[in-house]
Amino acid sequence: MIVTTKELFRHAYGQYALGAYNINNLEQTVGLFRGNLGKVAKNDESVKPALAAPFIIQISRGARSYTDKRFLEAMIRTAELVFFEAIFAVHLDHGTEEACYDSIDSGFYSSVMIDASHEPFEKNVEITRRVVERAHAKGVVVEAELGQLGGVEEDVVGSVCLTDPAQAAEFVEKTACDSLAVAIGTSHGAYKFAGSQSLRLDRLAEIQNALPKGYPLVMHGSSSVPKEWVDRINAAGGKMKNTSGVREDQYLPAAKLGICKINIDTDGRLVWCATYRESFRDKPEDFDPRTPGKPFMAEYAKYIAHKNQMLGSAGQLEAVRKSLGSKR
Repeated sequence: MIVTTKELFRHAYGQYALGAYNINNLEQTVGLFRGNLGKVAKNDESVKPALAAPFIIQISRGARSYTDKRFLEAMIRTAELVFFEAIFAVHLDHGTEEACYDSIDSGFYSSVMIDASHEPFEKNVEITRRVVERAHAKGVVVEAELGQLGGVEEDVVGSVCLTDPAQAAEFVEKTACDSLAVAIGTSHGAYKFAGSQSLRLDRLAEIQNALPKGYPLVMHGSSSVPKEWVDRINAAGGKMKNTSGVREDQYLPAAKLGICKINIDTDGRLVWCATYRESFRDKPEDFDPRTPGKPFMAEYAKYIAHKNQMLGSAGQLEAVRKSLGSKR
């Protein structure tokens, strides 16, 4: 069942964070749905209540243009039928104004993100407000961003600029956006921190206190970049060095401070890279494209289930279902 992020955030706020996972292909889609329903054992078709979680599917502009955006939409629609127990939102990640309008008008997305964070404050407000008005008229909710992360997202190069709490309050009031992505020290990609750096939870607390009570916040660039997966990639011929990510034990403290959505993309790419490299290394004679896909779907499902446990969303699916039943 596709719902809005606003509906999911209402239940999550202050308790746990929802995993927002980017997908690009069939194998990621299947692994993602299986993992969020706790179907992580071989040939397991039963939902595991203790692992089952609501979630957010993120589609980036890069994913939309990789082949044709309608392929991804069709796969998600099919997954909704196959995995009928699932509850999730479909979200445009890091959209331009044009991409937001296209997604809103498609009738498929329940949530869009307008990313004008690279613009001056007033220009960001102006663009975001236009997208909010267009989206709300069609029942679509909007995530915006204030402050800048490091790293590269699509074609935008970010330089770290932490979100100012007072500006955040002004931005939310002027734009009426439904959630706000804030910069608290994370960055995109596999190389997030140097030395002992970590999340600026002190700045997050200040932002939460400056905003209306219960207002949902979003944390981008939040993959943990596990050493296990980096090591597996390198053992299979990769060359990833000095990677670092967000510690998983910081997810729940951030959720307690208003973070309702945590974006995780790089970790999924690492699972994909390690699994496929190992398959090519161990079965060099095999040219069947399904051979690496099968273990990847299983590994990705297990990783998603693990991630949801760290986010606190595991085991929340039925509670969310009940909360939606009284409001829809």
